[in-house]
Amino acid sequence: METRQFDVPRYLSVLPLFAALQPTELQRLATGCRLRRFTRGEMVFSVGQPCEEFHVTVTGQVKLFALSPAGQEKVIELCGPGTSFAEALMFTGRPYIVSAQALTDSLLLSVGKAAVVSEIEADARFAMRMLAGISRRLHGLVHDVQAYALHSGLQRVIGYLLRDVESEEPAAGGVITVSLPVSKATIASRLSLTPEYFSRVLHELEAAGLIEIDKRDIRILDAARLAAYQPD
Repeated sequence: METRQFDVPRYLSVLPLFAALQPTELQRLATGCRLRRFTRGEMVFSVGQPCEEFHVTVTGQVKLFALSPAGQEKVIELCGPGTSFAEALMFTGRPYIVSAQALTDSLLLSVGKAAVVSEIEADARFAMRMLAGISRRLHGLVHDVQAYALHSGLQRVIGYLLRDVESEEPAAGGVITVSLPVSKATIASRLSLTPEYFSRVLHELEAAGLIEIDKRDIRILDAARLAAYQPD
């Protein structure tokens, strides 16, 4: 995708956050945006840097992560195409509290704070959509905390594999293929599991005849049986 040919107003119009804006408003907002490419492994931002914009992953994958004092990494979120991040922090006037890194070659659209504030002042409905988006993210984080506290590691892995099943169309025989967007180690960190445990659970599910593993493609043979699985 050539960034020079990228239609920023049109892209903004398909994002839920901006879908109700008029063409003139989208054009105005686009003047406060910048489009950037990141190579695999490149940092988007780091803890402590000023936060004056939020970001949308156009293509690729970005991970949000924190490091413990001992240097251990915890993946907070995986942001694929169409996912926005750092909206809430942008309004606090504080620096980034997590870091972001491109996991693959990625294209990001960054939306400046000044442009967003200008639209909020012009239309209260825009402010409500911003609040709704921030609330969805908070709900997701609360759901994660509940899952880590109340669900076993096995349940977390099954929940991850089934997260989008309702929107998937089963292939012949009811098989659904889930493609892991990033490495198994990264997903394990996202689920607060060790890579070894994550792999062990996948192989247990495969041995039980519930999934088939083909590198990063996981074929779910029976979603209902997988959801109900309990080890002996």
